[in-house]
Order: sequence, then structure tokens, then C-alpha cells
Amino acid sequence: MNNIETLAAYHSISNITGDMAAAARAGEWDRLTILERRYSALVAKLGVAQSAPLTPEMRRYKIELIHKILADDAEIRNHAEPWMSRLQHLLGNTGMERRLRQAYDPEPGGA
Repeated sequence: MNNIETLAAYHSISNITGDMAAAARAGEWDRLTILERRYSALVAKLGVAQSAPLTPEMRRYKIELIHKILADDAEIRNHAEPWMSRLQHLLGNTGMERRLRQAYDPEPGGA
């Protein structure tokens, strides 16, 4: 991967994390999941690529992009973690309800 391609990959990742943050802000969890797959694919591609040395100006731009990506990631987590906690709570309550019903319901179909 040449230095232009490397910066283009970071720029694409930065755009995707911006879209992911917007989806998380709006509670669009399905959209966030789709974007996360695109993000993961780009990061994997970047991780295996041999990158060419960057000029000092290119390196500064790469650092700016990384800072934005990290800020987007923090925002995504700020929105997603409470949602995940609520979902885990709901799933836990459903599982407990099912176990109680199985333990105390004398008939398989309920009565």
C-alpha cells in the first residue's frame, strides 16, 4: 500500500466512524451494525498492508484522522453501552421468567 492509499484508508475509516457515531446518536442499531462490518473490513485490510513511509505532513494528517476515529469510538460507546445494558437486562429477565415458568407451571403449555 503506498502512502496515498494508506491515508485514503484512514480517511475512509474516519468517515465510517463518523457515520457510526451518527447512527448511535440516533439509536439506529441495525445501521450501526452494518457500518461496523465495513469498518472492520477496512481495519483488517489496513492491518495486513505494508505501508510506505509518510512525509511529516502526511503523518500529521494520519494522526488527526486517528484522533477523530478515537473520538468517534468514544461517542459510539457512550451511546451503545447503555443500550447494551438495557438489552442484557431485558434478556436476563426473559430467561428468568422462562425458568420460573418451567419450574412452577404444572402443565407444559401453561394453564
